[in-house]
Amino acid sequence: MEHLITHVDEASPAWRNGLRAGDVLLSINDEPLLDFVDYQALSARRHLVLHVRKADGKDWHVELVKPAGVPLGLSFGKSMEITPRVCKNKCVFCFIDQMPPACRKSLYVKDDDWRMSLMMGNFITLTNVDDREFERILRRKASPLYISVHATNPEMRFRLMGNPNASRLLERLTALRDHGLKFHCQIVLCPGLNDGKVLEETLETLTSLYPAAQSAALVPVGLTKYRDKLYPLSPYTRSQAQDVLRICHAWQEKCLAAYGTRFVFPADEMLCIADEPLPEEAAYEDYPQIENGVGMMRQFLSALMAEKASSTQTAVPRRVLIPCGVSIAPYMQKWLHQFAPDGVCVTVQPIVNHFFGDTVTVTGLLTGRDIIAQTREIDTDEMILCSVTLQESGNLFLDDLTLEEFRAALPFPVRITANNGAALYQSLLGNQTINKEIL
Repeated sequence: MEHLITHVDEASPAWRNGLRAGDVLLSINDEPLLDFVDYQALSARRHLVLHVRKADGKDWHVELVKPAGVPLGLSFGKSMEITPRVCKNKCVFCFIDQMPPACRKSLYVKDDDWRMSLMMGNFITLTNVDDREFERILRRKASPLYISVHATNPEMRFRLMGNPNASRLLERLTALRDHGLKFHCQIVLCPGLNDGKVLEETLETLTSLYPAAQSAALVPVGLTKYRDKLYPLSPYTRSQAQDVLRICHAWQEKCLAAYGTRFVFPADEMLCIADEPLPEEAAYEDYPQIENGVGMMRQFLSALMAEKASSTQTAVPRRVLIPCGVSIAPYMQKWLHQFAPDGVCVTVQPIVNHFFGDTVTVTGLLTGRDIIAQTREIDTDEMILCSVTLQESGNLFLDDLTLEEFRAALPFPVRITANNGAALYQSLLGNQTINKEIL
């Protein structure tokens, strides 16, 4: 692959060694570069030999030495861009297959790209990685990766994912371990399929790969009302979720004794379904899977309590309405009864998700129209809405309602707050912002 250099940082190692915009990078240390992952891995080394085609068409080799890890100082055009690779599985629980029709195209994208796992923590299955590309993973020391395991039993994993390559997982995980790479695991649990004895087998296998296998998250399957002609699945009942937690707690004790880590952690949603109290903060160790919904509620509560303890500000007295997902509502009601600022009367309103179906109970999948329909008749002075209901841009709900349209449809002002306890407490006080996350 040839990569046109579009910019060279002045005073960088590349600039000092004569590289300029318009040159073409052909290889580093005799290795061709497929994408930005290759560039980052190869250019981080101390001793480099660059094969370059200068703007006048002449090939040129430049040898340079720089501190390991110091950026080379080059920028490139589209040839270095990473276009996410699509998923080739037909998972029985795939959430994308359960999306409502006529949503924006980006909501239907199924990505399964190890490069995104390395750079952004996305979970991948490794089923669309051929042997040559897997060798590149090993060669580039791509670590840690985030891997959707679901089951280590080959037959069950194939049944869950509908891809013959799914049965090669243990071979791949073992190779990652043998090459010194680490990975975190996700297990999306489907009642009657990969829980019970199958889950026990999966945890037995994954813990045998410790410390290469760093952690495992137990996530209950998410089901919408759009499951026509899909594999028949049911959401977890309270009793079933409690059974999963019993297995989880038993393995936490084993792993803590053997390895000094609990290793396996239940997603917050599993705790909500089981109606279990939150574990103490220490039980989450260093929150290895916080982005996977493991420990977010505990982290939120801890930040809320700490902010209340440290604040000396008097709140603006008023009535505040907080809409949220059905699953977290009982917890939120309890927390705010204990820790809301004096003078602020808080109403926590659980929002039933009609857009996806009432089996979807998390705040992050609420839509603007559902919130409006279930709150506009409530007598309140202000709504505080969590930013997880909006796109990263902060202006669009999942049903494509804009924030401006949302505000115009309600008879009271709407304050957007970041998804953390400290931000919520500051919003309850009446402050506009405490950090960049609050809109």
